[in-house]
Amino acid sequence: MATRQDVARLAGTSPSVVSYVVNNGPRSVAPATRERVLAAVRALDYRPNGVARSLRMRQTMTLGLVVPDAANPFFAELARALEDHAWAAGYTLLVGNSVDDAGREAGYLRTFLDRRVDGLVLIPSQGDRPWRAELARADVARLVLDRELKDVPASHVLADNRGGAGAATLHLLSHGRRRIGCVAGPAGIHPTVDRVAGWRAAVDGAGLGDAPLLHGSFDRLAGYRSALALLSGDRRLDALFVTCDTQAAGVIRAASELGIRVPDDLALVAFDGIAAAAYTAPALSTMRQPFEELGRTAVRRLLAQVRDPGLAPTRDVLPVTLLARGSCGCPDPAGGMP
Repeated sequence: MATRQDVARLAGTSPSVVSYVVNNGPRSVAPATRERVLAAVRALDYRPNGVARSLRMRQTMTLGLVVPDAANPFFAELARALEDHAWAAGYTLLVGNSVDDAGREAGYLRTFLDRRVDGLVLIPSQGDRPWRAELARADVARLVLDRELKDVPASHVLADNRGGAGAATLHLLSHGRRRIGCVAGPAGIHPTVDRVAGWRAAVDGAGLGDAPLLHGSFDRLAGYRSALALLSGDRRLDALFVTCDTQAAGVIRAASELGIRVPDDLALVAFDGIAAAAYTAPALSTMRQPFEELGRTAVRRLLAQVRDPGLAPTRDVLPVTLLARGSCGCPDPAGGMP
């Protein structure tokens, strides 16, 4: 393996000049000399020692991300957006999947801290979080995405969950629906709390305050089971607001098994805007989260903290957009798009 000294000999310069070229400083190098060094780097396939550079620069150029369920398409698409923007900024994103287990979540957090990541993005799992005090003491830039985390100083980047849920419910009302239930995510966690609050405010505002609600996990099976229970127990239901697209796939399956037609008998609007939502039959109407902007904002805020650890925590709430498709009674576009 080629060394810095090998590059210096081939380029006819000193190892320190090679270092200045490879690291873009701290001293400037004449253009002709720089070109000789770069040509030698290419000829020898020289790769700088990343560990040594990290120790010297006190940066690893890595970010850590912990998600509650890597199999959930929403978290997969959000992680992709984060990775794209981290990569564009010169950082590698390391991903840990907690599978909604507090012990595993704590293990990933400690691993990332031990590896000296420059910044940490956390989408907290539901349930107990015994690692909060440890994270609060850690000397690392941190940001909470998609959910709320109390008792730990951290920046937050969120979607407008309450406003989006209210808009989804109002859209169902605009289709003439008057018995609008809710298939919700786990009780007591964000974003469930805000989405249920938005749905409830719209239902109450229309004078329909006795609408039914069931909580379950953010997955297809939970959506299926909740829909079976709601639709079997109350045949007057003519619409459902579903707190995530993945649950909504289960809802559509349950309605089909019960002989309930979507959208003729039951109108649906969900939340998230994952790519798969375009390919249900009919295509799912959904409040689309701005994945790219969430990723861009999270990386920008986190790297600002990396550069200046004294920055006060920030809080960004980004708007969501209704994608009106066939499941609510709007025209169903070919191929489920846009």
